[in-house]
Amino acid sequence: MRPRAVVAWSSGKDAAYALHEVRDKKLADVVGILTTITDAYSRVSMHGVREQILDLQAEALGLPCTKVRIPTPCTDEVYAAKMTEALAPLKRDGVTHVVFGDLFLEDVRSYREQNLDRAGMHALFPLWHLDTRELAREMIRAGLRARITCVDPRRVDASLAGRAWDMDLVTSLSCDVDPCGENGEFHTLVTHGPMFASPIHVTPGETVERDGFVFADMCPVDTA
Repeated sequence: MRPRAVVAWSSGKDAAYALHEVRDKKLADVVGILTTITDAYSRVSMHGVREQILDLQAEALGLPCTKVRIPTPCTDEVYAAKMTEALAPLKRDGVTHVVFGDLFLEDVRSYREQNLDRAGMHALFPLWHLDTRELAREMIRAGLRARITCVDPRRVDASLAGRAWDMDLVTSLSCDVDPCGENGEFHTLVTHGPMFASPIHVTPGETVERDGFVFADMCPVDTA
């Protein structure tokens, strides 16, 4: 019997493909997604994605979304308390694992595992230590489509904000930039892929700089 799991859903490509891999390889029975929302902005933390689009993603996944609302700024202590509070009812419902899309950052993995250990739960890392250049190509070949919503201009050019994360972009990146943005170069919004029942239509909006990062707003498009 497969363990019951939720996916730590950032709204981006790595979380999405981690979900796809868990489903495809039958590593766990995914029963929901778990997303951190910066409460003051009603946006997915760090990725800057509108909560409305997150709701569309959850609908396309066919999964309920547990939203962890945090303040800004948010201390580690407050974050840990909010996450523990969100995990408790999931654990009571039989969820034993949380799926993460992390790729190779050991300190991030240890942090997640320690937090889950305190909650009496376990972590799954289905993409761990895969070659990120080949993984990026695999995601795109599988039909995953994404937009760059947040850029660290200290690592990559700010003009990447709002661009499609596609084969042209991946092949154009310099060798010191991770093609999946695992070092924090950029974050994405997934709009389509094998994990979705139907695509999410967005159009680029305003681009702003905040707290040292460049954010490209993505606006939902009503196709009805």
